Amino acid sequence: MNTKTLDITSVRKDFPILDRKVNGKPLVYFDNAATAQTPKQVIDVIVDYYSLYNANIHRGVHALSQEATDLYEASRQTLQRHFNIKEASEVIFTSGTTHAINIVASGFSTILSSGDEIIVSALEHHSNIVPWQMLCEKTGAILKVLPMNDHGELIIDAFDDILSDKTQLVFVNHVSNALGTINPIKEIISKAHGFGAAVLIDGAQACPHIKPDVQALDVDFYVASGHKMCGPTGVGMLYGKREWLEKLPPYQGGGEMIAEVTFEKTTYADLPHKFEAGTPNICGGIAFGAAVDYMNSIGFDCIAAYEQELLDYASVKMKAIEGLKIYGDSTQKASVISFNIEGIHPYDLGSILDKLGIAVRTGQHCAQPIMDYFKIPGTVRASFAFYNTFEEIDALISGIEKAKFMLL
Repeated sequence: MNTKTLDITSVRKDFPILDRKVNGKPLVYFDNAATAQTPKQVIDVIVDYYSLYNANIHRGVHALSQEATDLYEASRQTLQRHFNIKEASEVIFTSGTTHAINIVASGFSTILSSGDEIIVSALEHHSNIVPWQMLCEKTGAILKVLPMNDHGELIIDAFDDILSDKTQLVFVNHVSNALGTINPIKEIISKAHGFGAAVLIDGAQACPHIKPDVQALDVDFYVASGHKMCGPTGVGMLYGKREWLEKLPPYQGGGEMIAEVTFEKTTYADLPHKFEAGTPNICGGIAFGAAVDYMNSIGFDCIAAYEQELLDYASVKMKAIEGLKIYGDSTQKASVISFNIEGIHPYDLGSILDKLGIAVRTGQHCAQPIMDYFKIPGTVRASFAFYNTFEEIDALISGIEKAKFMLL
């Protein structure tokens, strides 16, 4: 499918929630960067699981357990194909991106020594900052920051200045959740590998828009969340190269992640189970695969092209509003617009838009360092998905103008 054949009316029919009203107005959902909506094709998979297959997976001899196991492992293979991962055992199911990052951060506590250096970008979500700060406190490693510029872009020349033989790990988001900037991760990975450093890419915001090829990127770790990709909350993925996953210790102890247990010694299971202690979110894992299948049925090239049209249309309309400032104007950008109106607090603007049925996100977007850089308390963030329309953007523009009239 391509943009010429994308039937937006048909696509929107897949999402039951888009038919509802909020405060008596048709819902306009522009908070997709926080959580994407879920199509009925994925909802049906969730209902089917609890109606037909609900059982604990692995090791069960009865039919329900085996059927549920087959569905869960088939979903792992779906993720393997989607991200072009070499082995299915390199796909670790997690509760989300934050969980996945913490697995790696915790594991590196056995690798880093005092004086080692790790690098974070200035564009990160708190979940890709705080675990590494905790790691530094535990190990004595030093956290360095790859800076950003006024366009909301990373200053790659500065990366060369802070990379050194002491650099052990670099972690950067693929797309900024606060600004929408698409980072040059292939270049970052290549430069980091030149110094022997491992690289973790936070793909939570990229995966709804971009289809990453982890082998082509040569990335060491890549993390993602199901709910950003039209799937359920509470499930995500950690990809890691086998050699790294074998080097890291287990994150949690318990059932499923063991091979042999005695009071004298316990041995651990092979990948991927080594990192999947306890009963997993079975339904979530299955539905994650169904969501990826759904998005591929639309087509990521088609999604990217259509969302670019939405972004371009909204950008032109919003720049014409007097007093409106957009933060992050990189030429490489996903369909996210972070903005403020001079003289209006973002919370007040977001509240009025909500009264008009328009859902946007207000605040710091778990990216306080970015807000501190721009010296602002927060922004209003409108984030678009392939099921949004130009008419909805018109409603947003009208809502902003009404809010200005009421508040200024």
